[in-house]
Amino acid sequence: MDKFFDAHKYDSQSKLAVREPKFSWKNIKKSLGKVYAFFYGNPPAIIGGLLLSIVLAGAIFAPALATHDPERRVARPHVAPNAEHVLGSTRSGRDVYSQVLYGARKSLTVALTAGVIAMTIAVLVGVSSGYFGGKIDDRLNFLTNVFLVFPQLPLLIVLAAFLGQVGSLVITVLLGITSWPWGARVIRSQTMAIRNKEFIISAEVMGESKIRIILVEILPNLISIVFGGFLGTVIYAMGAEAGLGILGLGDATEVSWGSMLYWAQTSSSLYTGAWWEMLVPAFALAITGGALALVNMSIDQVSNPKLRTGPHIKLWHKLKKEADKKRGL
Repeated sequence: MDKFFDAHKYDSQSKLAVREPKFSWKNIKKSLGKVYAFFYGNPPAIIGGLLLSIVLAGAIFAPALATHDPERRVARPHVAPNAEHVLGSTRSGRDVYSQVLYGARKSLTVALTAGVIAMTIAVLVGVSSGYFGGKIDDRLNFLTNVFLVFPQLPLLIVLAAFLGQVGSLVITVLLGITSWPWGARVIRSQTMAIRNKEFIISAEVMGESKIRIILVEILPNLISIVFGGFLGTVIYAMGAEAGLGILGLGDATEVSWGSMLYWAQTSSSLYTGAWWEMLVPAFALAITGGALALVNMSIDQVSNPKLRTGPHIKLWHKLKKEADKKRGL
């Protein structure tokens, strides 16, 4: 009886207690601690995060950082890098440095938007297929297999050629609706593994709605997989956009890394000695893709116990050695 009154007293006091504001210094310190724990002992996260921050800063602050209008002729054709034009000029006399900054805006916008579209479809299809099962799983799995049969890049080339010279919006939609099957397959497998866990069964027994179970119980356990798939899709979409641009299937009048490569190829920049017109956008693509891949790798190292790094790596290795010793390994 005394325990009952003590528990009741504790509940009353907890209800009357003043809640800590969400934006308190304690919460900010806790968030900064999580960020530090993610980067500490995780070199891919540090290098990838730094490179990606530089690229994003260049894209966001392009109007302030650019020295010339990227669409105007401001120099003689194929001027080598100098003090005024640090990365040289194109055959049409446009500043390459200004173009690569503004091109980052277009290329990253296309890639990020396509990644959001693709992973949204992948999550809807993968979670629905893995959780509900039965006929829903059969139909959605069949749809996923149909999309997996077709090679993505050749399919994109055929669609873009059929539609004619298309703008960035059409390319974004095409990339989004053709890049989701692999993500859906992985999410489906993980959802099927989670579906039989005790906390899911308990939620179903308690009468929780299926929508709530998906949103509250399943999706939080898929965050690392979804984010990893998103970064992979962004890398693919960025490369595919550049590939379509080189083939002349994009809008060559828009300033993007793909259109820069297209005009560099058209003007035979490598053969004429104007290597900067081709190599600068190619280097920008390589740096951005590498940075995204490093960030993706760092997330895997944190979320995957087999690759775990960070401030607890020494303790984790110690416990692993003890477990292996007990098993006679």
